[in-house]
Parts: sequence; C-alpha cells; structure tokens
Amino acid sequence: MVPPLSLLVFSDLDGTLLDHRDYSWDAARPGLDALRQMGAGLVLASSKTAAEIAPLRAAMGASDWPAIVENGAGILWPGDAAGNDRDQYDRLRAVLHDAPREFTGFGDMTAEQISRHTGLPVEAATRAANRQFSEPGLWTGSEADLDAFLNAIARQGIHARRGGRFLTLSFGRTKADAMAEVTARLRPARTIALGDAPNDVEMIEAADRGVIIRNPDAPPIPPLPGEAQGTIHRTTRSGPAGWSDAITRLVDEISRH
Repeated sequence: MVPPLSLLVFSDLDGTLLDHRDYSWDAARPGLDALRQMGAGLVLASSKTAAEIAPLRAAMGASDWPAIVENGAGILWPGDAAGNDRDQYDRLRAVLHDAPREFTGFGDMTAEQISRHTGLPVEAATRAANRQFSEPGLWTGSEADLDAFLNAIARQGIHARRGGRFLTLSFGRTKADAMAEVTARLRPARTIALGDAPNDVEMIEAADRGVIIRNPDAPPIPPLPGEAQGTIHRTTRSGPAGWSDAITRLVDEISRH
C-alpha cells in the first residue's frame, strides 16, 4: 500500500523559487532539503511551458511530482513528455491576429527578443516560445487602452492574467484550477502554496497554508483575508531565500504538531 502523502507544496517559480534576476534557486536548497527529508511533494506551478519546466523539475529532484504549466492551462504529469499539441495556442494566436500593436506576444518575438526581455539564454528562450496553451506578452499602451483590449478579447473567451513581468492570455483555467485537479488525484493531508504575484493569489488562498514571497519588482498583492486568520503570511526576504525561510518554518511547525 502506498503511504499517505503528508504534505504537497505548490510553488510559483520566477520571483518565488527562482531568483527574479538570475533564475538561480541555490538559496532555496535548505527548504528543498527539508521537504525531501519529510517525504513531501513539490509541484512547480508557473507560467513557464512544459518544455521549460521539465528540465527544472528534474534538476530540483521533483520529477516524481506533477507540474502546473502555463499558469494552470496544462499539467505535466510524471513520465509525460513535454507535448507539442498546439491546437489551443494556434486558436489563441488567431484571435490575436488583429490585436493592437501595444501588445507584443511571444509569438511576435524571435528567441533573441524573448531572451532580451526575460534575461534567459537564447536556448532557454526557445523553450519558452514552445507554447501550447497561453501567450505571454508585453503591454506598452495606456491603462485605458488595455482595459478596452481586455474587454474585446474577453468577448472571444480569452482571459488575461498579470504576473510579475508579463500579461498572459489564455482560454481560462488558473493555477488554482490545476491545483485542485492535482490535489484531488494525490490527496495530500496538507497543502502549502507559495507565490509572489497577483496571478498566484487564488492558489495561495486555496492551500491550507499560503505564503506571499516578497518581490519589490512585482505588482503588489493586497492584504488577503487569510493573513488576518493566520493561514497566510508574507516573507521578509525575497525570492528563493524567502521561499526557504517559509518552507523550513512551516515544515518544522508541521513536524512538531
């Protein structure tokens, strides 16, 4: 019989488990070690593509766990290859064909341009462009024009999410939706969710314990009800260092109880 899973951690990547500037996760190693020692699962949850997440998941020793890709639009289950089914992406790009010039999506950029905007090496930027479900992009127009753009695409079934750096468009599903699917299948006793940007809020609120990682470069997350109730807290350090602080504290708390 497979033993019950005591803890499943859902974690955003950029600005949370990965440093916002150099994408390093070295500072998170103490927290990763603490999860490994207690047999907890780690589900990476990001706007990144399956092609991007698969090597990161392997490097972090989390290949036995699913990963949430493209802001919840898809799930990369253990053993699955990073797929190339682009039907949803092609439909999305067709709707965006006449989008205002103020929105520049990854599909409008070369790998070199994506590299310049993200700080990724060109090889990694190529993986970022291998999209299946969603389209990140940059908005350079006014807020009023953005509202008009978002209202126009919403009428065609496209949803927009603001992350730490990009505006990401998709046909719906959030990280919290994918989290619910993973949780229903794996049935952990407890869940923790960590993130740094507004597109992480639903996932943070859906977990038993939520953590807002400090990120002065991201749009601020307003106070959440769980903070007053003690189920959500904010870190004082940013990025993977703050992530490790939160995980080691929560793992210690869970172990003691």
